[in-house]
Amino acid sequence: MTIETFDLALPHGITLSCRAAGRPGAPLLVFLHGFPEGAFVWDELLAHFAPRYRCIAPNLRGYERSSAPAGVEAYRAKHLVADIRALIEQQGGRAAALVAHDWGGAVAWGLAAAHPSLLERLVIVNSPHPATFLRELRDNPAQQAASAYMNFLCRPDAETLLAENDFARLWTFFERMGATDASRPGGGWLTQAVREQYREVWRRGLGGGCNYYRASPLRPPLKPDDAVMTLQLPAETVRVRVPTHVVWAEADTALPPALLDGLENFVPAMTLTRVPGANHWIVHERPAFVAAEIERALAA
Repeated sequence: MTIETFDLALPHGITLSCRAAGRPGAPLLVFLHGFPEGAFVWDELLAHFAPRYRCIAPNLRGYERSSAPAGVEAYRAKHLVADIRALIEQQGGRAAALVAHDWGGAVAWGLAAAHPSLLERLVIVNSPHPATFLRELRDNPAQQAASAYMNFLCRPDAETLLAENDFARLWTFFERMGATDASRPGGGWLTQAVREQYREVWRRGLGGGCNYYRASPLRPPLKPDDAVMTLQLPAETVRVRVPTHVVWAEADTALPPALLDGLENFVPAMTLTRVPGANHWIVHERPAFVAAEIERALAA
């Protein structure tokens, strides 16, 4: 299956570089990646679903060849949601499913809460709902410690430090966030070919990805008056009524399973698959399993 690549110009002036497969006009599946990834991480899933669906995986703003506006303000949630809303509207106005991981999931939760008519269903892979994430960041020392890296990524020199020595610090993200075999960084999937795919994304710039962290108040507090300590998320603004299937790799050291506690209060039409032993990079580690979970959601 050939993966198409193209640049999609959106009405509000942002262009997203995209990877796609499947027949235009077929039911739409949209896939959103996380940090420090790129749209290529979904290639196996695009190929899997292409016989029946039009599959599009955009590089989020700030990544690869997508628009990378200057300034932190351009990476606030409302702008990220607006990008994906415009993409779906351009591609027919409704997605059979929005599939998202990590930061892509943060965008997807926001889109599903604010614009439910754009989605038939939502599939979330290891991406915390904002309400449970806020609770854990504020009240749970274990989550504060697990998310401490977020404050590093907010440093003004973060992108410079991440790029040093052939992106040495970035490779440790794959090794630390739940790798189960220290002799095989990334659990064996982080081959030289995959490393080069990552380098191609990272060489185009890391500032956009870091700006996601800088723009968000959802990070561990460093002092009592940090924004996360007083942030309020009214329930109606974060409630997701779209049918949602959550896949959670339980060996994710950055996002412990406590983030699932109480999730049903915000996502009433939810199904959940817990995956013992799988780590944060489950899309790389077990793509066939993730595809089967998406199939399950689509068949519900």
